[in-house]
Amino acid sequence: MNIREATLDDLNVITSMEDLFLAPFSEEQVKYELVENPTSKILVMVNEENEVIGFIDFWITFDSATICQIAVKKEYQNQGVATMLLNKSFEILKKNDVLFYTLEVREHNESAYKLYVSLGFKKVVLKERYYSNGDNAIYMMKGLN
Repeated sequence: MNIREATLDDLNVITSMEDLFLAPFSEEQVKYELVENPTSKILVMVNEENEVIGFIDFWITFDSATICQIAVKKEYQNQGVATMLLNKSFEILKKNDVLFYTLEVREHNESAYKLYVSLGFKKVVLKERYYSNGDNAIYMMKGLN
């Protein structure tokens, strides 16, 4: 498996993985992230057949970064793909002198929460009714120095 920066050629597969989210990005929103958003960086994980099996979209703003989205195709979940994508993002952020990394995770998404904790993210605060369906979000942060 290999991690590389996403290109416009990956637009369709990234958009198709948006179905994993309760509030998926449209194709136009994904394209904006790929082409126009100056703070966005999207990495994709590809398998041996060069098929995209996961991606991470994160935003770098000065000395901080935020995970916008991370997704792994269902058949590749729980195989370390998200961990590898996150670890690669850590490398990039450290090279860019980013000091801290933040994210929001649904309060009831226990597997994602456990993953983030295992990688050094710490709970900062609970954001009540953060998501459009009324779910709470756990705001998390990780120092990168």
